Amino acid sequence: MLGIFVSHRRRGRRKPAAEDKKGQAAYSTETIVTGDLQSVVMLPDGEDLNEWLAVSLLSFFNNINMYYSVVSELCTAQTCPSMTANKTEYQWTDDRGRRTKVPAPQYVDIVTTYIQKQLTDENVFPTKFGSQFPKDFQAIVRKIFKFLFQVLAHIYHAHSHQVVALGLEAHINTLLIHFILFAQKFKLLEASELAPLQDLIKQLAVF
Repeated sequence: MLGIFVSHRRRGRRKPAAEDKKGQAAYSTETIVTGDLQSVVMLPDGEDLNEWLAVSLLSFFNNINMYYSVVSELCTAQTCPSMTANKTEYQWTDDRGRRTKVPAPQYVDIVTTYIQKQLTDENVFPTKFGSQFPKDFQAIVRKIFKFLFQVLAHIYHAHSHQVVALGLEAHINTLLIHFILFAQKFKLLEASELAPLQDLIKQLAVF
């Protein structure tokens, strides 16, 4: 089941999509849930918090990356000249604080490269027994969650037709619920950052 089960680091059905007023495909709120997602996001007994964040983040990254790959052929500099989600435009901010507007596929490539760099850095995401997480680990996790949400929001707002045509809306809705519940539980996203998908989040009764 997509978006529900996490990987270990160390050791059908769908409703027809309605049409919105602009003629764009509107997502159904159907989901595929095989258990209580509220309990799924809870820190397991005896588990280290940072390890749980790391394991879960890796799973979310893999799933969201998979969904973006499904729509990526139609996410081009021509179809998506900027990284947008509804009325929100995301601009890349470099290490010097300079903001740059880039096409959506380039933005996703930049953030994906950044995330992969963090995930493979032994000093950030240690995999060796006895290694310690850095003091700023949770700040790094929050930054990555922000980027992952932006990619999800772009998929929903710019590529809904593709997701619906493939019958994947129930799957991605379930992933979104899991992602938001996890972010809420561990305070990984600010309420203001959820604005592009706030209406859908309410419809899905996440909170």
